[in-house]
Amino acid sequence: MLQSLSIKSLYVLALAEEEGVGTAYEYFAKRLVLGRWLKLQPKPRSLLIAGLPEKYGSSLDFLQVAQELGTAVTIIDERPFALEKVQKSLAAAQREGWLTAVSPQFIPVRHLADLGEIGSNFDLCLASEVLQRLDVGEKTNYVAHLQRLVTNIALFAPNGDNGAHTEISGLSGLSLAALRQLVVTAVTGYIDMPPFPPGITRSDAQREQATSGKMEAVAMWGLGFYARLEHFLPTAVRQKKSHIVYALSRNKR
Repeated sequence: MLQSLSIKSLYVLALAEEEGVGTAYEYFAKRLVLGRWLKLQPKPRSLLIAGLPEKYGSSLDFLQVAQELGTAVTIIDERPFALEKVQKSLAAAQREGWLTAVSPQFIPVRHLADLGEIGSNFDLCLASEVLQRLDVGEKTNYVAHLQRLVTNIALFAPNGDNGAHTEISGLSGLSLAALRQLVVTAVTGYIDMPPFPPGITRSDAQREQATSGKMEAVAMWGLGFYARLEHFLPTAVRQKKSHIVYALSRNKR
């Protein structure tokens, strides 16, 4: 159902968000999970992006999913600057010829823990780097609202068991056990174990070289191969080294 896009291709979206190779790797890892899962679901007609990332990127990878599925998109967030940021990132991607077929509806909400003002139902919900910024009670309300509004839900959050990553990223985390308590019937797991430290900065020239150079293309191909092997690593290793935990849930409606 999803196209086979390389990390090098997804790097264009990361650059549009003023992010780097680590974000492109993350997008590739999430697409591996989403691609397998979405094959098992009816094709969605409506997508809700239920909150934007707290700090890194603007979830352009989810807009790419929407474009490939031909799905109408609604984006909600309670932070005006985050909604402005995603519109700026989308415009940058479109100037590069990406995401030209998506036209999201942007809805500011008072709080993600109270989605009663969202009257529509949706076939699919995607959210990344959102849950960890909510209080305990707010997390419960957020998930409960989504389960009433949405048929299929995919949530991604920073892995709380990887203390080194949460410290470097400056984000709070969520353990897989805590995520399972929030989304009880979900398929859950660990992803995103790039073989390089976070926070690497590159000059504009280096970024340009990464999008066009042959050696960089080979290196990114190698990263894609590595990402596909993450699933086969021991759970104990993934628990301590993965950057992200995820939950995939289908609700009967």
